[in-house]
Amino acid sequence: MKLARLDAGPEIFHTLQGEGVSVGRPAIFVRTSRCNLHCRWCDTDYTWNFKGTPWEHDRGTKHDKADVTFEIAPAELASRLAAMPCRHVVLTGGEPLLQQGELLEMIGLLRATDPGWSFEVETNGTRVPEPGFDAAIQQFNISPKLSHSGMDEALRIVPVALGHFAAHPRAWFKFVATGPGDLEEIGTLAEHYGIAPDRIVLMPEGRTAAELDRSAAKLAAAALERGWRFSDRLHVRLWGDQRGV
Repeated sequence: MKLARLDAGPEIFHTLQGEGVSVGRPAIFVRTSRCNLHCRWCDTDYTWNFKGTPWEHDRGTKHDKADVTFEIAPAELASRLAAMPCRHVVLTGGEPLLQQGELLEMIGLLRATDPGWSFEVETNGTRVPEPGFDAAIQQFNISPKLSHSGMDEALRIVPVALGHFAAHPRAWFKFVATGPGDLEEIGTLAEHYGIAPDRIVLMPEGRTAAELDRSAAKLAAAALERGWRFSDRLHVRLWGDQRGV
């Protein structure tokens, strides 16, 4: 399977969940490589914005695919995770649902020796999880992309997938927003797919505390008014744009 590379190894790290309904929870993050979307502001563009691709990104940097990818077998990944001081894992990306089979194999290996392992998945909400993978995950954090991501709606909004997650009892919807137009777009999606207000998590966009502060207070007020949840970005507050923490 393909993970993001961090220095000489895979991007696997023990930290606090920085966003969403699990914010502050200790977790091991596993960052998969490859994504089917290409948001212009993506903070993990090294998982998809490779040399030779046509995608535009705010940073303007293209990455050498071999330099930013770490190939690893599910058994080796399970072994690395078992040696870490935590039994809660966040599978992030990239887009983890592109590698469901390998991730499910890893989960099975870990739970064969300790059934107490738990897993969150962070996904863009364009893929429906396979039944076996779905059953193995305790929480799905869905992040549908809005128009400010710079992509056509047909790419970022997949009705069958969003409909699946809207009816899913273990799914939360996390939206990155910057202003009033984004709030209207979120409200339209919520109404169309029947997403209850308390399952929506509103979050400011930004890679630094100063960038978060530009919109955080207004978004918090908007969330309060609409009955949505609000999440700051704890990892940005603590460590900025630093990787691996």
